[in-house]
Amino acid sequence: MDIEELQYALALQDTKGVGSVTAKKLIAIYGSAVNLYQAHQNKEVKAGVNSAIFNKLFSKEAISKSSKEIDRALARGISCIYYKSESYPKHLLNCSDAPVILFKDGGENTNNFKRIISVVGTRNITAYGRDFCKELLVSLKGYNPLIVSGYAFGVDICAHIGALENDLSTLAVLAHGYGSVYPKEHKKYYRDVKESGGFLSEFTFEEPPYRENFLKRNRIVAGMSQATIVVESAAKGGALVTADIANSYNKDVFAVPGRTTDPYSKGCNNLIKQHKAALITSGEDLIEQLGWSSKIESSPKIVQPQLFVDVEGEEKTVYDMLEISSLYMDEISRISGIPIYKIANIVFQLEMKGLVQVLPGKMIKRV
Repeated sequence: MDIEELQYALALQDTKGVGSVTAKKLIAIYGSAVNLYQAHQNKEVKAGVNSAIFNKLFSKEAISKSSKEIDRALARGISCIYYKSESYPKHLLNCSDAPVILFKDGGENTNNFKRIISVVGTRNITAYGRDFCKELLVSLKGYNPLIVSGYAFGVDICAHIGALENDLSTLAVLAHGYGSVYPKEHKKYYRDVKESGGFLSEFTFEEPPYRENFLKRNRIVAGMSQATIVVESAAKGGALVTADIANSYNKDVFAVPGRTTDPYSKGCNNLIKQHKAALITSGEDLIEQLGWSSKIESSPKIVQPQLFVDVEGEEKTVYDMLEISSLYMDEISRISGIPIYKIANIVFQLEMKGLVQVLPGKMIKRV
């Protein structure tokens, strides 16, 4: 994907009052974010476009910020996934309010996974919830689903850790940018999760974990998976919001029942009672209801790059440098004499062609 397209798309996504739905409609009308920007410069308002919204797009501040954000992400080895890209999570494409751009740190392409489920619940997980979560992930071992959750206290982190312990890939969806880790107590798990399924966020680098961001995060957790499992929840809580969103997306929702007197089973019991979730009491129940008739004995197949891909100019210079050994971005810049900001763009283009892989610490290796 062209860097310029990413920059204008991000500027559009971050415009107050626009939102993902409107942003994608505008891009569809004009054909691309670049075309939309050029039309904005020429004041070409097309039929069906709200002129008030159109006029406030692409301020100098927004363009400057988006350019810095894309450059910073690529320089740090963070992928910028455009909704028109083949690497954009396929299940999210069917969700009208899915982000225009996602930032991904680590992990492989989520579309390589045949099975993806979200596991959510209260931050105040009980022994009952913890035991179920552990049993669930043991049961799923061998079926190789990608386990998605929100990296929060309680059920979320229990799901991530349980996945890692059972050699399952796990993806954490963040409610903030990559400039911080929240909660800070989970920083110790960051490397392991990054090397597993990785991290996903729609937020720019320095965005704090504002309260409203968690609700935005929940729609991604619900949207990018085939099914959502609520392990424990009070009568009100973010997990129930995720379940409602999943239902609105026509996704399967499952809930673990509990005693009527248990405060952190009330939400699950209500979901079941209101027919908003199917009841499961074990991992085997989930496997049966999802129709997983056979295990996947090997890891998800990684799409191999084409054997012959044309590269030329500075792309070829960088690609040839990596033939003997992997190098850090700053090493490539120093040896080649190419400015670091250009190296980030070149690496991005090579990565999109399936020729290189960005490793933790911005180490680049040939695939």
